[in-house]
Amino acid sequence: MEKDLLRIGSAYIRVSDERQDEYSPDSQLKKIREYAAKDGYMIPDEFVFYDDGISGKSTKKRNDFNRMIAIAKEKNHPFDRIYVWKFSRFARNQEESMVYKNLLRKKGVTVISVSEPIPEGHFGSLIERIIEWTDEYYLVNLGAEVTRGMTEKASRGEPTCAPPFGYIMRDKKYYPDEESGKANIVREVFTLFSNGVGQREIAIILGQRGVRTKYGNMPKNRWIEYMLRNPCYIGMIRWTPDGTRSVSKGKLDNENIMIVPGGHEPLISQDLWDKVQKMIDAQKKAYPKYARREQPVQYMLKGLVRCSSCGGTIAMSSAVSGKSKVRTLQCCNYSKGSCHTSHSITMPRLEAAFMEGIRQAVEGKQFTISPRVPKKQDQNIIDFDKLIAVEERRLKRAKEAYLAEIDTIEQYGQNKKEITARIDDLIARRDKEIVEKINMDEFTKKVAGIVEFIEREDVTDQAKNEALHTIIEKIVFEKAKGNLAIFFHDL
Repeated sequence: MEKDLLRIGSAYIRVSDERQDEYSPDSQLKKIREYAAKDGYMIPDEFVFYDDGISGKSTKKRNDFNRMIAIAKEKNHPFDRIYVWKFSRFARNQEESMVYKNLLRKKGVTVISVSEPIPEGHFGSLIERIIEWTDEYYLVNLGAEVTRGMTEKASRGEPTCAPPFGYIMRDKKYYPDEESGKANIVREVFTLFSNGVGQREIAIILGQRGVRTKYGNMPKNRWIEYMLRNPCYIGMIRWTPDGTRSVSKGKLDNENIMIVPGGHEPLISQDLWDKVQKMIDAQKKAYPKYARREQPVQYMLKGLVRCSSCGGTIAMSSAVSGKSKVRTLQCCNYSKGSCHTSHSITMPRLEAAFMEGIRQAVEGKQFTISPRVPKKQDQNIIDFDKLIAVEERRLKRAKEAYLAEIDTIEQYGQNKKEITARIDDLIARRDKEIVEKINMDEFTKKVAGIVEFIEREDVTDQAKNEALHTIIEKIVFEKAKGNLAIFFHDL
């Protein structure tokens, strides 16, 4: 068949563990293209979707899979077939597999397994369901086997996960990370807390010194607490046989977790550990969990205002302003110690600035509009922001590959050009969709109605807050410049 008569197809390749794959990714793609060519299909490089090191149990974290589905859902989708090496590469969760395949069929797109050819008709559909059920059973059984193996390792005092902050892994054993100084940081945290320094204060001290978590984040009070509760620092190994992470943060006597002596060197003494645990327990007893979370809405801007420095929510502070007892708001991350820029502001000042800003927006019909995040059940809406974020991560990886001397400057330049073009195209399509969908007169009328509603004295703060959430995505407060930026929803 002549090349110009070939129809366009796509390929999806997923690798969770190369040792379990019958073929390498390159070999899979070669086989897929050979099979597709016999069907009269050509698969361009731009329609080869690839997820590496990701489980097939769920599609949530499979970025290229989600990008492929989004393209396939477009009105004029460029391909009508998706080739995979095995159906298990597409999904091992039968429920999700059926949902996505049915969605694709409605769009005229078919999923084809190269190594598992299925006959046409009802019998073929039955065989496909059986294959999917077998793949899902394998995944569930594999998970159970892994859990049993990890439990056995833990019972022998062997590590079952990556080392916590302050340790390094060598020869499948934890060793104090003395060279980087992280082991001493752990000792310092325990000592500071035992001497009465609060968790938030400790987080601020470490953050100002440039200390970061093993994921590169700023220290928070919760990270400090997790460190103070981790029995690994007294030479123990902790494991939850049922896989529940939440109980792993509990005390040593929690019956749902396994804590056994490990083969690594402790960083702190048992006496210091016991003292710290008693202090934390006393604090928990004095300030019960969730004690303040069930309070009713006390101001109309609750949950809407964001810190310009870190993006955290600016919420009601326990502090009051001067003799007048005026309530103030503060960045939540500043309260936790991970944000070092105060955004304290009194509630009357914030609400007055907001009312002035929203009135000006209505009068001038000038709105900063952000598209709503599509609901999961709305399969026809393309989440452009999500696709843009995927491409931005690709661009970052391309740069990292160049800096690591994996790619040449020419390869990086070409990758950057192609990825940037895709980002620009997605942004243009997103903005065009917003403009085409919004009737500014109707939009202004809607916002004006909300403004009139929240100005009424007989309306509760709860009702005002609910009304504002229908039109506002966020309000960004920049204290240094005294700016308040209002971002509206795409209604």
